[in-house]
Amino acid sequence: MSTQILIPPEVTKNEIIYPQGEFWSDEPPLETYQHLQQIIILLKSLQWLWQDKKDYFCAGNLTIYYSPNQKKSEYFRGPDFFVVLNTDNDETRKSWVVWEEGGKYPNVIVEILSDSTAKFDHEVALRDRSGKKEIYQDIFRTPDYFWFDPFTLEFQGFTLISGTYQAITPNEQGWLYSEQLELYLGLHEGKLRYFTPDGELVSTPEESAIQERQKADKLAQKLRELGINPDDIV
Repeated sequence: MSTQILIPPEVTKNEIIYPQGEFWSDEPPLETYQHLQQIIILLKSLQWLWQDKKDYFCAGNLTIYYSPNQKKSEYFRGPDFFVVLNTDNDETRKSWVVWEEGGKYPNVIVEILSDSTAKFDHEVALRDRSGKKEIYQDIFRTPDYFWFDPFTLEFQGFTLISGTYQAITPNEQGWLYSEQLELYLGLHEGKLRYFTPDGELVSTPEESAIQERQKADKLAQKLRELGINPDDIV
């Protein structure tokens, strides 16, 4: 998990000693294939949309270390998906260590709800989620927080207003706007997806490739109808 922590022999009273060394992510395996698919879609589509941006970091199922007193809170493991803005896009990170990242916490967090939550009734489930919700609200101060159930399609979002999470009002399509991402999040074919302010679905690289092939096929067909062989066009 971490190299040995060395504490200087003389420490000023009340001085915070931050653990040193490498911190590896220590998240449990994803519960289902649906959880994996959802995280990959959120990750790849945002990276594709922001392929020219270098000032952000996003990750899935990665541990966030935030306490200098203990390397990880016993009550908290990493978010399923998170985005940090105004940082370097270093994909070699083994975890997100807050005190080594200039004190930065995620700007956006998305939790993919699990079957273990679904075993409880709705009231108990909400209380269970509120534990993480309180950490994100009171410690992380993460501006935008969402949760999504890939089986029931339950989807809720919150934004931090005056230090307290307030529910985000959905638009006519049922999408929720993230001020941090400047994108909507909403359901599309049973998955949580991004939409632009103009209402366009943010594609994954694979979807974009399919769209480009379809455009090329349509153009080729049009040229053939005009008596032009598309293969003759350089």
